[in-house]
Amino acid sequence: MGAYLVDIVAVGFFALEWLVYSITLEHTAYGRTGLSARMNAFREVWVRRMLDRDARMVDMQIMASLQNGTAFFASTSLLAIGGALALLRATNDALAVLGALPIDIAPSPALWEIKCVGLILIFIYAFFKFAWSYRLFNYVAILFGAMPPASERDTAEAQAHVMRTTRLFESAGAHFNRGQRAFFFALGYLGWFISPWVLFITTAAVVIVTWRRQFASNAWKAMDAKP
Repeated sequence: MGAYLVDIVAVGFFALEWLVYSITLEHTAYGRTGLSARMNAFREVWVRRMLDRDARMVDMQIMASLQNGTAFFASTSLLAIGGALALLRATNDALAVLGALPIDIAPSPALWEIKCVGLILIFIYAFFKFAWSYRLFNYVAILFGAMPPASERDTAEAQAHVMRTTRLFESAGAHFNRGQRAFFFALGYLGWFISPWVLFITTAAVVIVTWRRQFASNAWKAMDAKP
């Protein structure tokens, strides 16, 4: 156990950073100032403006592009799972390559397999998030089709339909964001294959990069632009 203490602490740090970042982004007042939260506001704007027009072909085309993007990431997740499984099966070959390096970073076969299993679990999580997001986008497309005509936009039913569509739309986006976040953190997790100390660095780097994109990027500043 003592030999693997640094690995345990590094993985715990990785998991804690992912959890804290996710909670901060999705469940705090600070997170509601982020880029994703600002885009959620425009989902409702989109749905309300769609209610004002009868011709909605462009809206459906945009929805189709969102579905296609989500399907791409779901397919990529399956490919990533296959690659991680191949890495697991090639334990001996991988350790031989690491053992030939001038620095000793080769872990034990058991630890290598644990690392591979962890990577597989991350990609499985990402796949489920993308797959569910794709299904939710399908549901949103159905609600788009069931949108009341513009002549009924001021009715209570039309307003209720706007809100239910917006909430489902936000949920689809949230699951997509979680799947994409898993991809980002998977890149940080790869640092563990080199060293637990590298995992500390790569995890921190992922958090910094993703935080900056949410709260300090040019895209975030553009969404804060005043007329």
